[in-house]
Amino acid sequence: VQLQASGGGLVQVGGSLRLSCTASGNIASIDDMAWERQGPDNKRELLATITSGGETDYADSVKGRFTISRDNAKNTMYLQMNNVKPEDTAVYYCKADIVNHLSVGMYYWGEGTQVTVSS
Repeated sequence: VQLQASGGGLVQVGGSLRLSCTASGNIASIDDMAWERQGPDNKRELLATITSGGETDYADSVKGRFTISRDNAKNTMYLQMNNVKPEDTAVYYCKADIVNHLSVGMYYWGEGTQVTVSS
């Protein structure tokens, strides 16, 4: 199983960016998915989670600005980032609870994608 995150880049303060995360491989089902980030202070922060049914939850730091969504048919999750701030500069990681065809479930993380907000 692999998770591939993409969509990072350089964006100006107040701008928008959309991250994607696609799972591939031996996948029977995907339960919860989430986005995390690690900033220059190296602290890992959980930003948003989404269940297989579409229920979402957000950290206070991004609530009202970021939107998590998923397309179950494509095994893909998204993070729409609006009104970005300099403190949003970080490496963004996706995480997914994936069950394979042997009914073994575990969390997987994708390689990070860098988001840099310029002022």
